[in-house]
Order: sequence, then structure tokens, then C-alpha cells
Amino acid sequence: MKAKSIIVQTIVIALTAFNALAGEGPTLSKPVSAEFEKLKTLVGTWKGKTDMGQGPIEMTVQYRLLAGGTVLEEKVFAGTPNEMTTMFYEKDGKLALTHYCVMGNRPGMVLKSADSKSLRFTFDPSCGINPKTESHMNALTLTFDDPNTITASCKAIMNGQEVPEHACVLKRTES
Repeated sequence: MKAKSIIVQTIVIALTAFNALAGEGPTLSKPVSAEFEKLKTLVGTWKGKTDMGQGPIEMTVQYRLLAGGTVLEEKVFAGTPNEMTTMFYEKDGKLALTHYCVMGNRPGMVLKSADSKSLRFTFDPSCGINPKTESHMNALTLTFDDPNTITASCKAIMNGQEVPEHACVLKRTES
């Protein structure tokens, strides 16, 4: 009987906490950069074609906000063995990303430069990858061609050498 009472109390506490969080909870007062605000406009599904060195393939990219709007998640090839996730966030007041790669690693990048049309990220050596010995995504440029078209261009390092960059034009399919 005592165990049942503890379970009921736990459920009541959990529901109370959930209701408090779901209601008018505290708002985030931490400002985000203009670059992160720009990234937030990507929320939705995008489609295009890319060539990763083996001919053109269809590509679907999904963006969604997480953690109270403080993280933008990018999913590529969702639900397939090649699924990859990139998380965009603020790090020490600067836009950064971590890419969870099909190669089994997670390179980090920081914003190198930005203008009204493009965000350019470069490799962050603090992520723990040795660029001389480990193949990885090394740079990313996102170009906002118009509200419904973006161009993503990635640079990779394979066996210590930079491989040719392949741009991918993506069109918004839904918000």
C-alpha cells in the first residue's frame, strides 16, 4: 500500500511540474545574435539535390527549434542509415554548430563571418578532432538566396586533404 501511495505522489508531482512548465513559464531573457535569428527562419522542410561524389541524389533537410528556441536542429537523410544531425546554438556569444556525421564523428564549427545573405562557419579546433588524421566536415556556408531558397556548401577533409566543395540548392516545401 505504501508503494502505491509513493507512486501516486510521484505522478501528482510530475503532473504539477509539467503543468507549471506548460503554462506561462519564465521567458528567456538571454538575447540571441542576429545570425541565430536568421537561422530560425529555416524552420520547416527543404528539398533539393546534392552530389557527394557519386552522382546526384535527392536530399530532404528538416529544421526545427528545440530547447525553448535556443537550438536549431538540422536533420539530413532522416530515417536512413546516412542520417546526420547538426545543432546550431550560441557559444560564448557567438553562433556555433556541432555536426553529428555519418562518418561517426562530431566536428564543431564557429561562425567565421556573416553578411545579409550568408553565414560562413569554420572548423573549431576545440571539438577534439585532429584535422590531419581524421576525415570530417571542415566548413559550411549557408546562403539565403530568397525566403524559400538556400544554398548549402560544405567543405570536407578526407585523409588530411580538402575535397572539392559541392553546393546544394534547397527549396522550402513547408514551414
